[in-house]
Amino acid sequence: MRRRVFLWLILCVAARGKTLRGGFSSAAARAQPGRPAARFQFRGDHAVLCIRINNVATAVGKEARLHLFRAEEWLDLQDQDHSCTEKFSKAQLTMSMNHTEQNMTVSQIPYPETWYVFYVDKFTCEENYENSESEDVQFEMVLLNPDAEGNPLDHFSAGESGLHEFFSILILVYFVAACIYTQSLWQTVKKSGPMHAALKVLSTALLLQAGSALANYLHFSSYSKDGIGAPLMGSLAELCDVVSQIQMLYLLLSLCMGWTVGRMKKSQSRPLQWDSTPTSTGIAVVVVVMQSILLIWEQFEDTNHHSYHLHYSLASGLLTGLRVCLALSLACSLYQIITVERSTLKREFYITFAKACILWFLCHPCLATISLIFRDYQREKIITIGVILCQAVSMVVLYRLFLSHSLYWEVSSLSSVTLPLTVPSGHKSRHHF
Repeated sequence: MRRRVFLWLILCVAARGKTLRGGFSSAAARAQPGRPAARFQFRGDHAVLCIRINNVATAVGKEARLHLFRAEEWLDLQDQDHSCTEKFSKAQLTMSMNHTEQNMTVSQIPYPETWYVFYVDKFTCEENYENSESEDVQFEMVLLNPDAEGNPLDHFSAGESGLHEFFSILILVYFVAACIYTQSLWQTVKKSGPMHAALKVLSTALLLQAGSALANYLHFSSYSKDGIGAPLMGSLAELCDVVSQIQMLYLLLSLCMGWTVGRMKKSQSRPLQWDSTPTSTGIAVVVVVMQSILLIWEQFEDTNHHSYHLHYSLASGLLTGLRVCLALSLACSLYQIITVERSTLKREFYITFAKACILWFLCHPCLATISLIFRDYQREKIITIGVILCQAVSMVVLYRLFLSHSLYWEVSSLSSVTLPLTVPSGHKSRHHF
């Protein structure tokens, strides 16, 4: 009994896949009659559910069938006082599983929406059923949307359509940018200098972002053919993104701590070094560890790969709160610095750097909030595409700032105590106000 329920839970966890294989268990379906075997965002007028049954005789003996509900209507039924049988009798579509291969067309969909697929047999709503060792119904289910020509051949749900093309364009942009800028960036990093450490960390984070995009592209390419994809590539994409987020957080905090921690206690003759104070190190490490734990927790709560998570879980909510707090803390401390700063050059540097940091920290929470005004099938694409583009812009701004000889290099040569990552104290300044 426990083994069957466990297998059913595994099936339900993977129910976002568009090609499903497994076994329908009467005992598991009866134990959790309100848990869908699959969910899919159908669109168009010729969406199709295809199912192949390996042991038809077992399915016929159990009077097995599939019930399809629109997500909104199923949720409305949960608020009403209906029996198990009455709930399933209100299904929008029903298909008896009495043939080896069967198709069901889902038509007349005014706009893309989520549908739930439930497995039901004659034991599901029976109160006194005790035979938990009956044979499972072995199946393979394929859920398809119409392609550009109207043929039901598209494995992508409405919420995922277009992401494959987006990642292919993103990979092309990364490749072109690498061909143009890699050599000059490498020469700059080899020369060392005040931004040597920051540029290495920033470049590592960018490589991880590019690796995540490549893994997502490979996953989607495989997914478009079989509806299963490459789950290992999906996991690798999430891992690269998590490590990149941690790298960027540590970089930005190490820089910002020069402003927010002990600013007035430093000697006027000694410039700040990146992450040189115990206080800044401690704060950066604590925050990075907190984000790492929340990011890993979020991955376990939402098993849908290639997704930037819709912030419905507790871990996502806490992660959003952390990002907002970091952005507000930076904005408040920077505002205090800018109001007393007389140097136009340094104010320009602080403001530009703050824009990049705030964009990095707030793009995910803001896009997750904005997506709530859109329909369910649009939210994942808005968050995924929006976050990737915003974080790419933030990285470009930081690169321009750190590589700018007309701005940062002149500011850093002043050896100001309010400026992080300045020239080591053994180097004498050539520029003075």
